[in-house]
Amino acid sequence: MRPHQRIFAATTLLGATLLVLPLRSADPPDGAPKASPLFDAMKTELDRSLKTLGEQDPAAYYIGYTLTDSQRATVSGSNGALLSSDEARNRWLEVTVRTGSYELDDTHKVDGRTPPNGGPGTNAPLDDDPEVLRRAIWLETDKQYRAAAEALIKIKTGKEVKVQTEEGRAPDFSREKPQTYTGPWVSFTLDRKPWEQKVRDYTRYFRQSTAVINSIVTFTAQAENIMQLNTEGTHLQFGQIRYRLELFIQGKASDGMDIDRIYNFDWVNPSEAPTDKAVYAAAAQLRKEMEGLVASPLNDPTVGPALLTGRAAAVFFHEVFGHRAEGHRQKDVNEGQTFAKKVGETILPEFLSLVDDTTMKKLGNQDLLGYYQFDDEGVAAQRVVLVDHGVLKNFEMSRSPLEGFPHSNGHGRRQIGATPVSRQGNLIVQSSKTVTNAQLRAKLIELVKQQGKPYGLLIDDIAGGFTFTGRGQPQAFQVQPLVVYKVFADGRPDELVRGVDIVGTPLAALTKIVATGDTPEVFNGYCGAESGSVPVSAASPAILTSELEVQKKETSTDRPPILPPPAHDDAKSGGLQ
Repeated sequence: MRPHQRIFAATTLLGATLLVLPLRSADPPDGAPKASPLFDAMKTELDRSLKTLGEQDPAAYYIGYTLTDSQRATVSGSNGALLSSDEARNRWLEVTVRTGSYELDDTHKVDGRTPPNGGPGTNAPLDDDPEVLRRAIWLETDKQYRAAAEALIKIKTGKEVKVQTEEGRAPDFSREKPQTYTGPWVSFTLDRKPWEQKVRDYTRYFRQSTAVINSIVTFTAQAENIMQLNTEGTHLQFGQIRYRLELFIQGKASDGMDIDRIYNFDWVNPSEAPTDKAVYAAAAQLRKEMEGLVASPLNDPTVGPALLTGRAAAVFFHEVFGHRAEGHRQKDVNEGQTFAKKVGETILPEFLSLVDDTTMKKLGNQDLLGYYQFDDEGVAAQRVVLVDHGVLKNFEMSRSPLEGFPHSNGHGRRQIGATPVSRQGNLIVQSSKTVTNAQLRAKLIELVKQQGKPYGLLIDDIAGGFTFTGRGQPQAFQVQPLVVYKVFADGRPDELVRGVDIVGTPLAALTKIVATGDTPEVFNGYCGAESGSVPVSAASPAILTSELEVQKKETSTDRPPILPPPAHDDAKSGGLQ
């Protein structure tokens, strides 16, 4: 399995500006949202398809349609100039056809391999033309049925000669209660001109620093409406609007190491967009840190005490625990199945509990990107207790059941065009052993002295990370800090260092946590795995660990540019002076 892609940090939201105004479709007189007129066409084709395909050999036992209407605007600038400004809208149709039965169908893995399917879907017309949509559904349903029928025949043949694991004997698809919900159709109107000027201004500010080689600022607005219909009776219409402002700068140390700094704002309410004051404050911090990092020394590989601030700790739990608690990883014979047999066992210190609650819109005043109403298999979002006072209780489940876990808990997720699998949403770390962050720092110094180390590490910000979960690979993780300080036992000032990657193995790393802070912080980002990139959140207080291993970061041999940036060159036109 390839490593999971990084997720990127977001920052506290400050201020307000009314630059983006969402528009909702007009409600009927009784105030209830209207269902899309396309549902009738979808239902007609659904009934027609099931009647015929349900009588084929092999028979289709489940058909589902998902129509996703996406509106997206993007404005991007670099180094004081506009790079791009555009807006687009599209519709994507996905058809799921399952042949066989809930117990054994065309998705069943044989020897750890997933059978091929009919592809990621197809473009659908933007016009609300029922007949044109029915034609697109008809063709896509036929393609998906043929692929599912062929896959099931091969599976039945292969299953007869393959040894089945205990996990593999679980049903292939879970029976779930049909969901019915009609929410308002969401959209936005956007004047891109103000944002075009903002990205110029923000990136021009970064140009003032000689340490910044390149800067990119991107504003994105996205409205997504989803219509889901299946033969079990689910009938859903819901939508969501998200906004993001990404600040990204690049620098290079004298030895060639590339250094990135990232700062993101995420919000869902237009009135909570960041003010210029908040953005420039974040930009100033980024610039200051970049100027310090390009001149800072390299850190040597070490093992010792470390303190991770809240957002850094949140990424730590996302990578070290979260991916290994995704249900489908317990079922796949090719996975490491780290926690598959540990339900009811202690895997964390007893003062720690973890929940994944995708019904949470906010934590404090911070929007959570992992919030949603229904997952991509039509199951309602739920709060799931994964670890209770150190004891593993549950997994994030899609509609792929496990022995002892026969139902989904609303975590079947995917990027458009991918097949849903169990994924994280809002991973929340809770602690019953908290101290103030100042006390946590004091405890770090105590641990450094007890272990006879010259210093401990303070990890203040993280870009993201990845983890290997496949059985044929080391069961290891790597987390990529951006800002790291040495904290000395003798009272010397903290020293900024670079070139640090956190590494380790999950079962060992999780048991080394000795205390936490008392203030949770949120890390918003996008996580990549088998089912594509999905929005997620992780929240945690700062954590103190008695032992954390760090290695040297991968580096480049390219030196910084020979000349300084043009605006900072002392040479005038006509030659050096």
